[in-house]
Amino acid sequence: MMRMIRVGLLLSLLFMAVGAYAADALLKPFVLGSRGAGTVADTSATVKSALTGAGFAVVGEYAPYPGANIIVVTNDELKRNAAASEFGGYGAVQRVAVTAEGSEVQVSYTNPVYMAQVYRMKDDLAGVSASLEKALGRVEEFGSRGLTVKQARKYHYMFGMEYFDEPSVLAEYASYEEAVQAVDGKLGNNKNGVAKVYRVDIPGKQESVFGVALKGEGKAGKYRDDAFVMSEIDFHEVRSTAHLPYEVLVSGTKVYALYARFRIAINFPDLSMMGKNSFMNIMKTPEAIREVLQQTVQK
Repeated sequence: MMRMIRVGLLLSLLFMAVGAYAADALLKPFVLGSRGAGTVADTSATVKSALTGAGFAVVGEYAPYPGANIIVVTNDELKRNAAASEFGGYGAVQRVAVTAEGSEVQVSYTNPVYMAQVYRMKDDLAGVSASLEKALGRVEEFGSRGLTVKQARKYHYMFGMEYFDEPSVLAEYASYEEAVQAVDGKLGNNKNGVAKVYRVDIPGKQESVFGVALKGEGKAGKYRDDAFVMSEIDFHEVRSTAHLPYEVLVSGTKVYALYARFRIAINFPDLSMMGKNSFMNIMKTPEAIREVLQQTVQK
């Protein structure tokens, strides 16, 4: 009897240790699927075939600058989780990047488990993570030193900066139907250098998420330009190209966007505040993005 009790205690301690490890495991924004020889065009075609074969639907594609291509996908699990989560539309897609870096081509993608936490979603998207790994491979997670689940769900970059539940309200319409049709049309017109990359409607919910490409010219426009911003913050050997594109969310009658001090920071949480390749170099970017998105989608 005593032996059975001791075995039971040991098993309980083991399960507690495993649970504690899972709770404290460090999550990072991106996953490197593979790296090797090839071209961006050929690798993108291979990646799209692998993704569709794994049950993902390609909803958009975006080449923000030479040597980079981003493939945006969704599936039923992502949309179900989005429907079950408040403002879950942000997590209704995953982004897969094909990036030329030196003599190699890198295939990377957003980490679904990390994104599920920073977007405070109901489920952790472990199934989506497994599907992406099977389709694209998994060398390592990257993009930061890592956050625990608790840190990710309450993330903000520093004191006084925005959390997930403090987005920008860009516009308000009389109904969801009017809002989503207006936003779709305005983004389709490529107004103000803001262009539609994709649209995903969340089933059973008055919510739609749009991916947007951001282009800006001249001294004033560069701070909202995807290529300029990434040239300042995406400088490590393994590229974080899958940070793009940004999102606009229609939820009910309102149009939202995550404020860039949150949206950028969740993918670059280790970026320094000052110095070379720092937030200081894009200090004007958060307001520049908010303003151009608001100008584009307002009534």
